Amino acid sequence: MRYVTAGESHGKELTVIIEGIPAGLKLSADDINRDLARRQLGYGRGARMKIEKDQVEFTAGVRFGETIGSPVCMVIRNFDWENWKRVMSAAQEDFDDKIAQVRPRPGHADLAAALKYGRHDLRDILERASARETAARVAAGALCRKLLAGFNVFIYSFVREIGGVTADIPGKIAPDEMANRIEQSPVRTPDPAAEKKMMDAIAAAEEKGDTLGGVFTVVARGVPVGLGSHTQWDRKLDGAIARGLMSIQAIKGVAFGLGFDFGGKPGSQSHDEIFYADGKGFYRETNNAGGIEGGTSNGEDIVVSCVMKPIPSLKRPMKSVNLVTRHPDQAEAVRSDVCAVPAAAVIGEAALAFELAVAFGEKFGGDSVHEAERNFKAYLKQIQEF
Repeated sequence: MRYVTAGESHGKELTVIIEGIPAGLKLSADDINRDLARRQLGYGRGARMKIEKDQVEFTAGVRFGETIGSPVCMVIRNFDWENWKRVMSAAQEDFDDKIAQVRPRPGHADLAAALKYGRHDLRDILERASARETAARVAAGALCRKLLAGFNVFIYSFVREIGGVTADIPGKIAPDEMANRIEQSPVRTPDPAAEKKMMDAIAAAEEKGDTLGGVFTVVARGVPVGLGSHTQWDRKLDGAIARGLMSIQAIKGVAFGLGFDFGGKPGSQSHDEIFYADGKGFYRETNNAGGIEGGTSNGEDIVVSCVMKPIPSLKRPMKSVNLVTRHPDQAEAVRSDVCAVPAAAVIGEAALAFELAVAFGEKFGGDSVHEAERNFKAYLKQIQEF
C-alpha cells in the first residue's frame, strides 16, 4: 500500500491517490469528510480555516459505495483558489516578477528548497511545503481508518502540551469518556484546567505576533500482536510509524511509550513485565514500551508522541536576507495559524492509520476485505492456540 499527494496550498485542488486498498470496503464521502472537518478545528487556527470547507470527491477506485481494488483517487477543492487564480496560474503569460516572494522565513523550507530547485520566487516552495497539503494526507488516513475499524482497531489523539503548559492526563478513564473529552476540547486535551491555560497562552502569543508549538499523543487500540518484524531494519513497525509522523510539517521529534523518559529510569522501572491468565492469554500491566517491542506490535495499545515546533510564519517577522539584494531584511509575513498542535494531532492519527494499514496488508494480505478478514481470524485463532 502506498499513496502520493499533489497540489499547492492556493492551487485549484489537492489530490491523493492511494493504491493497495482491498476491494469490498464500504466507503462514503462522509467517512473521509468527518476527519477533514476535525483537522480544521482547534483554538489558534488562522483565517484560512474560515474560507475552506474541506470535502472529498472520489474520482476513481470507488463504485456504488465500495472500493473495487483499483487505486482510489480523492480530490479536495481549494475554495481560496478563486482569490489566487492569477498568482498561481499555470499559464506563462500570467508571469509577473513583481509578486515574487524573496525573503525566506527561518524555520521554513523556503531557502533550502529554493537553493535546491533553483527557484527565485519562494512561492514556488512555500505553496507545496505548506501544511495545507496535510488535508490530502488526512483523506488517505481516514480511508485507512475505515479499513482498520473492520479489524476492531481504533485510533484517537490528544494534546499533552502547548507553549509550556502541560496537561494532566488521567490514568484510569474509560476510552469513550476520554475520547469525548478530547473531541469537546478546543485544544484537544482531556484536562479542563490545562485547556484554559493553553488557550490563554495561544491568545498571548497572537497578541505578540508570535506562534506556539507543543506535544501531542496518538493512540491505536486493538492492534494485534505481530505487526512489523525484528528481522530487518526496514520491517520494524516503530521505524515505519516514526517516519510517517516525522514527515508531518513542523514535527521535530517522535517517541514511543515513555519515550525520552527512559533516559532517566533504570531497567527495572522501564520494561513491561509479562503475565498470563487463562482466557486472556499473555498480557502486561504497564505499557511503557508504547505497544511495540523489537519492531513488532506486542498486543498492547500503540502509544506515540510527537513534538511540534512553533509555526515559522510570524506576524512579527524574524531576521532574514533578501534573495535579490542580498541585504539584511525581515522574513515574509505570511498568513498562518498561531498554533496548530490540535490539528497536527488529527494529522498524526492519519499517519498512524496509514502505517498500520500497510502493516495489516503485509501481515494478512488479501485482494478483498473478505479475504483479509478470513486470514485475520485464522491468525487470531493461531495465537489463542499457542
